[in-house]
Amino acid sequence: MSQSNIPLSHLRALYAMMCRIRAFEDAAEIASKGGVAAFGQAAGSTAHVRGPLHLSTGQEAVPAGVCAHLRPADYMTSTHRGHGHTLAKGADLAGMMHELFGKATGFCGGRGGSMHIADFSVGMLGANGVVAAGIPIAVGAAQSIKIRASHGNPDAIAVTFFGDGAINRGPFAESLNWAAAFKLPLLFVCEDNQWSATTKTGAMSAGEGAAARARAHGLVAETVDGNDVGAVSETARALIADIRQGKGPALLHARTYRFKGHVSVDPAAYRDPKELEAALEHDPLVLAARKLIQLGINVADVDSIMQAAREEVAAAVASADGAAWPDDAAAFTEIQSMGAGQWL
Repeated sequence: MSQSNIPLSHLRALYAMMCRIRAFEDAAEIASKGGVAAFGQAAGSTAHVRGPLHLSTGQEAVPAGVCAHLRPADYMTSTHRGHGHTLAKGADLAGMMHELFGKATGFCGGRGGSMHIADFSVGMLGANGVVAAGIPIAVGAAQSIKIRASHGNPDAIAVTFFGDGAINRGPFAESLNWAAAFKLPLLFVCEDNQWSATTKTGAMSAGEGAAARARAHGLVAETVDGNDVGAVSETARALIADIRQGKGPALLHARTYRFKGHVSVDPAAYRDPKELEAALEHDPLVLAARKLIQLGINVADVDSIMQAAREEVAAAVASADGAAWPDDAAAFTEIQSMGAGQWL
């Protein structure tokens, strides 16, 4: 089902979430390059993100469409490119910006940063800097849901997002097998942006891809246009409903495209400019905005949704800029004990 077949109110909400993700990624990209003036800060501010970020610009329809059908009791694992997943699961936008800035007021006290951000309060178990490493964690979460089904939230599920490069790693196959063998309440979401770091995924992936591999393990698998937020939402809704009813795990293969390089400071010179140009013609935000206008929402109202998102993000950047750094003593908390304190 495409975005032309879903209720206007739902499409508007999906578009608003995509705008929040896009605005966040745009601001984070600027901050990672050493400047935040474009988002309301004084020129020359030194409070910026340390190191490059893995952005999900262009992929917003996938987390928005999937997470629209998740609940706080559902678990989720993400990837090194996980800002959009975290926001769509319900995490506080300002808290995430604080974490990227390394501030004490971030979700993880500034320790996790972008690639290891987590917010257990909304079931977001963490981004992960290791390709495919979040998948078996989600399997474990789904196993725990099944074991604890008689103690509340019997229809809770787990969801794991991963990229197309992850399907060539062992944890993917192992996780498919375990989830299928134990009929776990788990949705696998392959966010296929066509690139594995700086290498075209198709050049090193044999077979017919993620959906075919999932079906080989007995899972239901659906492929969808990952830039059509309505199609993502409706396909995810149906799969999630079946999983909640105890029908076992499933996989959603969403074909999309990342507009940026592998990291925020990567110009992606290895990519054919015509490929990017073609991809930009299918920007998920543009497609959804166009549909909203066709359904009767005026252009000014559509524009106001993005403006509101950018204002929210600007406020988050301002608060992160002024937030306190972690105390030095915090470096010795929440770490593995080394015994008698000989390292202190």
